Amino acid sequence: MIEVILLEDEPVLRQELGEFLEELGYAPRCVSSLQEFDRHFDAGRHHLAVIDIGLPDGCGLDLVQRLRQDGQKLGIVVFSARQTSADRIAGLGLGADHYLGKGCDLDELAATLAALVRRLGLQQQPASGQAPPAWTLEVGPRRLLVPDAPAVPLSQQDLMVLRCLMSHPGENISRRQIIEELGFDFLDYDQRRLDTQMRRLRRRVEDASGQTLPVKTLRSSGYCFYQAAQVRA
Repeated sequence: MIEVILLEDEPVLRQELGEFLEELGYAPRCVSSLQEFDRHFDAGRHHLAVIDIGLPDGCGLDLVQRLRQDGQKLGIVVFSARQTSADRIAGLGLGADHYLGKGCDLDELAATLAALVRRLGLQQQPASGQAPPAWTLEVGPRRLLVPDAPAVPLSQQDLMVLRCLMSHPGENISRRQIIEELGFDFLDYDQRRLDTQMRRLRRRVEDASGQTLPVKTLRSSGYCFYQAAQVRA
């Protein structure tokens, strides 16, 4: 799965764009400031970036320029409310591959990223012939064993959600299945609570292990754990 780093300071839009990228099959790392970008950007993992300009600690165009001056070859899409001709010319001149206004249809963002994937050859990696190591959920110790990374301690609810997903890797698990696994009535449950829990779980795994939790969001329907997985007591 192609990893994308998304820099957007507005919380609601950041969440919306992150979920949209997941639905497209990317693995997004969402950050809200230049400082956070510098802390989490990994040139070996992040091959695409979506960058806002107006940020609480500086200008996104300065970041674009710095990335290019450092020799970074990742695909860069500026996604900004500033969309005059002068703004677009400045962004492209500093090294952005594409410059989109925030008023554009998200399908245009999807097509732009797909074009970058093709141009950069990100889907043409040779197959190794070996299956990736499995992620392992240990129920008793209540922890997630991440391949080539530290184990992640889990809350009881995190454990229950992951057990529901990792017991059926590659399958689409509905929100109803997860909510009922948590012991709640689906019709009475505020599903925003599940969205919040999934965001916290992703962040916990990312912060503790440096790895992206391989869970894909299915629009309005559920989630899928898309890598090899096993559950053991």
